Amino acid sequence: MTDHHFSADRAVESSPELVTAADPRTGEARLSYRPAGEQEVAGAVAAAREAQPRWSARVPGERARALLGLAEIIEARAGDYAAAERAGTGKPHADAVAEVAQSADVLRFYAGAARADLAPSGGRRLPGRESWVRWEPLGVVAAVVPWNYPLLMAMWRLAPALAAGNTVVLKPAETTPDSVTLLAGHAEEALGPGVLTVVPGDRETGRLLVRAGVDAVAFTGSVAGGLDVAAAAGLRRVSLELGGNCPAVVLPGAPAYTYAELAAACTYNAGQSCAAPARVITLRDNYKETVERLAEAMTARAAGTGFGPLNNAGQAARHDRILAESGAGVEHAGPVTAGPGESGGYWRPARVLADLEPGAPAVVEEVFGPVLTVQAAADLEEAVRLANGLPQALAASVWGAEVGPVLDLAGALNAGEVWVNCHLEQTAELPHGGRGSSGHGTDLSVLALAEYQRPKTVTVRLQ
Repeated sequence: MTDHHFSADRAVESSPELVTAADPRTGEARLSYRPAGEQEVAGAVAAAREAQPRWSARVPGERARALLGLAEIIEARAGDYAAAERAGTGKPHADAVAEVAQSADVLRFYAGAARADLAPSGGRRLPGRESWVRWEPLGVVAAVVPWNYPLLMAMWRLAPALAAGNTVVLKPAETTPDSVTLLAGHAEEALGPGVLTVVPGDRETGRLLVRAGVDAVAFTGSVAGGLDVAAAAGLRRVSLELGGNCPAVVLPGAPAYTYAELAAACTYNAGQSCAAPARVITLRDNYKETVERLAEAMTARAAGTGFGPLNNAGQAARHDRILAESGAGVEHAGPVTAGPGESGGYWRPARVLADLEPGAPAVVEEVFGPVLTVQAAADLEEAVRLANGLPQALAASVWGAEVGPVLDLAGALNAGEVWVNCHLEQTAELPHGGRGSSGHGTDLSVLALAEYQRPKTVTVRLQ
């Protein structure tokens, strides 16, 4: 794809087979475009392949300066990026602005991190020989990212990949191509042609990209999508982040702020965060209190003023189906305060569901919405069994006042990331990644650089 700039009008004229995206705040169509097909995907991969040797030949300091230049453009055009984020997601302006700033910060972090020497030091490891390890880029990386954080999730993937010397072909979610299409134009200006290419489109576009001649695939999305990617990728390197359905264990005597913090984390981005709290697990001693206090905190969070809508009609229908099939004995719902003309959007209130069967869909499926379920355990061992009882193992949290039990629980939970007395707090310096059906691989931190590099041992005979 040689033209990175997205043009809805041109796309509408060029093909009858269009992707139509709705404004999640109103439910009305806002954008139609032609998805990238086989020829365009192949052209994007070919451009990335051609650019990769030039990009990787630049020493780390030069690549860092180019990436920092791109970060400066993002910050200078932050208003445009925030507007593009809001167009596809409907999230509040303040959240969009914050996520654009976080995206630039991730890019800045990897611009510097790639200059650090993470390889084993060289030296005499064999008699009469000198050895060292080179970390080399994989080549061309295909990145397929979701609609919940269109720019930030893209940056989690492309920033370490580019910093490590790879080129990237990025496929955004079909409902949210806006911000990364803007990014592609700025990347061509800052990094050069072919270093970062965007191919907007539907699922078939993603399949075409994964099957194309790329060297690695980084995918963030559903379990079903991840299985498709893994099957199509074959022996090529794959990094998968596939969702959470994350537990939050609340012990008796948990801090007073626990309930408001869980409500804020659950409703941020309308609960459409893989690492958001979803399943609250208590002991029987504090079950009733937890349900009541979570109900108070969650019903104070208003959809419309406090958080945005669900992203699309399919997601809203899935949310409604899960709740309808779950048969909660207790349900508390907050208000919806959508603005003028937004009543037709995909707004769903914050909800607390309790008195559920252990196999209720709202417990065993990831709702991916502003919903908290509450379950009671007889003791700490059962609480751990409930928390670890589902195949997802991305993130979790523990809430309590006694240091010993809290830290024991944090160690016992099967998750790639565990918070204590907080939740959904992340920074570029700390790794994030899943286990089990939540996928494998690492986002963020210096560890993510290894996702996009391969080691080469060089040994030289000295005598």
